[in-house]
Amino acid sequence: MTVDRRDVAVRAAVEQGLLTEEQPVAALLDVAGIRSSVAALRGAFAAVTDAPVLHAFAVKAAPLVPVLALLHAEGMGAEVASPGELALARAAGLPPDRIVLDSPAKTVAELSEALELGIAVNADNWQELGRLDTLVSGGDGQPASPLGLRVNPQVGGGSIGALSTATPTSKFGVALNDAGARERVVRAYLERPWMTRLHAHSGSQGMALARMAQGIHALYELAEEINAAAGRQQIDTIDIGGGLPVNFSSDEHTPAFADYAGLLKERVPGLLDGRYGLVTEFGRSLLAKHGTVLARVEYAKSAGSRPIAVTHAGVQVATRTVYDPVSWPLRIAAYDVTGVPKAGPDVEQDIAGPACFAGDLLAEKRRLPLLEAGDVIAALDTGAYYFSNHYGYNSLPRPAVHGFTAGQDSEVRFTTVREAQSVEEIVAESGGAQRDTLLD
Repeated sequence: MTVDRRDVAVRAAVEQGLLTEEQPVAALLDVAGIRSSVAALRGAFAAVTDAPVLHAFAVKAAPLVPVLALLHAEGMGAEVASPGELALARAAGLPPDRIVLDSPAKTVAELSEALELGIAVNADNWQELGRLDTLVSGGDGQPASPLGLRVNPQVGGGSIGALSTATPTSKFGVALNDAGARERVVRAYLERPWMTRLHAHSGSQGMALARMAQGIHALYELAEEINAAAGRQQIDTIDIGGGLPVNFSSDEHTPAFADYAGLLKERVPGLLDGRYGLVTEFGRSLLAKHGTVLARVEYAKSAGSRPIAVTHAGVQVATRTVYDPVSWPLRIAAYDVTGVPKAGPDVEQDIAGPACFAGDLLAEKRRLPLLEAGDVIAALDTGAYYFSNHYGYNSLPRPAVHGFTAGQDSEVRFTTVREAQSVEEIVAESGGAQRDTLLD
């Protein structure tokens, strides 16, 4: 989201009453920005390969039906990891052949549904592969779903350990370098001619591109080994996952999809020579820069001589930032009561959320123009994992999400992506209809 477009959108949101006493938090999505990121992703891979590529958006990054429908209209598929995410993708209109099911804990029922629909499945482990054996043998032996195995290339992690998926002890996939594992993988493919895909995910926030490419190189070499052993191209599609890091320190979109695609062309040229179809599973890198959370400053106070702006946005929308601010720092922009960028000298201050614990801070000792009651703060780069992955601390409601577009006349038009959660809905999902069931 460009600074100018963001400033115009924030002012319009204030003028059009998206922030109110009843709804003091609102999330904005830049529709033009999302479209531009999809175009950049598709263009980056089209520039390095003529092979078919399914860009499957990682639904976990923004599980919102209108967002998935927009991405589908722009040529994206969906990567899902639960029955809920699959239901969202289908509600958004995605056909089964544009959906990939990944999860380390799929039930037999989930696998059966995927095979009935013809959805691609990446098995996570040997026990799951055994379940697929049973399900496939129960049919005609030729599943409609493209099936494969997820492997962990064990190339190491990035700067955020909890998100690193290619460490030696990661819970995901078959650990490729463990004793006997590689030979067992090759044998598994030779025994199952219906397995035609191979998957790994080595990327994550905080992961260097070179290490991501190293993991994909290991995946490609394994595919080549399997096909050589089979004497044919049994593996016809390689799923390289996603995990492109996002720059949370400025407005620049770095690294770019073209940077990663170019590095793969340099380090793994055989992957892109047209022999293999590709699947990608990017999420955060497509949406993060195009989302903004707005919150009204309810009170301005001080403690220990440090100013504190108490807002309505905290741990419920920025869970990772609040609990791990070093790994997930957020940029904050300050606006006055009219939605115009706040003027004045920068002052070191805390930006606090509404939850009842001391660490509920969006930013600590952040230098901004001094905030006052009635001002508006904007938490930037929050289009992925923030307002769409709610944390119900203190029974705080999910905020409304609004998509926006700006015309040539600078008029901003908002459309509702998701309504704000009502107090009645909070009561209902907290067992309100079962009030007396424990009294008998």
